[in-house]
Amino acid sequence: MHIRILETGAPPAPLDQSFSAYPAMFERLLAPLAPALTFSSTAIYLDGLAPAIDEFDGLLITGSAAGVYEGHDWIAPAEELVRRTADAGKPQVGICFGHQLMAQALGGRVEKSDKGWGVGVHDYDISGAAEWMDPAQTRIACAVSHQDQVVAAPSGARVLGGSQFCPLGMIDYAQGPAISFQHHPEFSADYASALLRLRRGRIPAKVADPALATLSGKSDRDLLARWIVNFFQQNAR
Repeated sequence: MHIRILETGAPPAPLDQSFSAYPAMFERLLAPLAPALTFSSTAIYLDGLAPAIDEFDGLLITGSAAGVYEGHDWIAPAEELVRRTADAGKPQVGICFGHQLMAQALGGRVEKSDKGWGVGVHDYDISGAAEWMDPAQTRIACAVSHQDQVVAAPSGARVLGGSQFCPLGMIDYAQGPAISFQHHPEFSADYASALLRLRRGRIPAKVADPALATLSGKSDRDLLARWIVNFFQQNAR
């Protein structure tokens, strides 16, 4: 099964010199769990060119510093790709910006939250169940880094998890198979910590400093990786 990673952003300078690009982070996370999966990437944020549907079996959409509502030239083609992938019945997974892009493309709404920055490791309560969520869990913890949130899910979507801070943190879409997560399972603790330190100043110290301490604690990123792999494998065509 071939997974096309839709690259919608890159680590900011100077972190791009010390850490790999987002597609490599995902491949490093997922490939050990499923050696039969193969990966390639398309940097749509650079030229707005989306891959053809017949070039992949599943789609994985990365995070980005952009907002889905900002009107960059490449966002409309990315949204159209989400819809074409859904129409083709191919599985797709969105992460952070990808979560928001999928929600917006399929009829939901995304806004810059008045709750401010979500950073560090956040716990989400699991409120739904699906076959790919194996092993099952009632609560998950993983790194987040976002100001924007999905504030209205598309018609027919199921919210599978979230928190008081981010109620729509995991979504299963009626137009599918398609799922998305606000969490960042691809972020190692080192990268998430470096990113948070870089943004300290933009993010108030009273938010950033406690969040930084959480990044050395428990994370279910490996569980989320297993769920993503399960989802792709169970929806392989």
